[in-house]
Amino acid sequence: MARDEKRKVIAVNRKARHDYEILKTYEAGLVLRGTEVKSLRDGRVSLVDAFAQESDGELLLHGLHIAEYALGTWTNHTPRRIRKLLLHRMEIEKILLKLRDPGITLIPLSMYFANGWAKVELGLARGRKAYDKRQVLAERDANREISREFGRHLKGVPRP
Repeated sequence: MARDEKRKVIAVNRKARHDYEILKTYEAGLVLRGTEVKSLRDGRVSLVDAFAQESDGELLLHGLHIAEYALGTWTNHTPRRIRKLLLHRMEIEKILLKLRDPGITLIPLSMYFANGWAKVELGLARGRKAYDKRQVLAERDANREISREFGRHLKGVPRP
């Protein structure tokens, strides 16, 4: 059976891009159990409050909630267990070097299936203050209004 080449998005952490300034992104695999994969295929996952942390030179994902598989038996998994992230050794070393900086954290941005493998997009992030969040929203609204006006001007449509 051939695997599809596209990404099938399972979940997106929308609040992460609002609460954090994303400095760099990485793609990592996950060590999962069978019932976890089945729950992921059903889309029963939450990235809220999840974060990655270093332990013995490895990166582990904490707080990721994958709901128990409905048809699972005694082999079912624990929903919030700690899961190992799969990255190249050089990538792990680069990430760990950057995580030593104050205020930097590693958070999951999205989960998806790529070529049949469950992947997580991780973001090296710095937290935003409340006034930074408001400033970003105001800037986004201003840019949207400018692009609308520019589009109207190009089309020759008068302003309403």
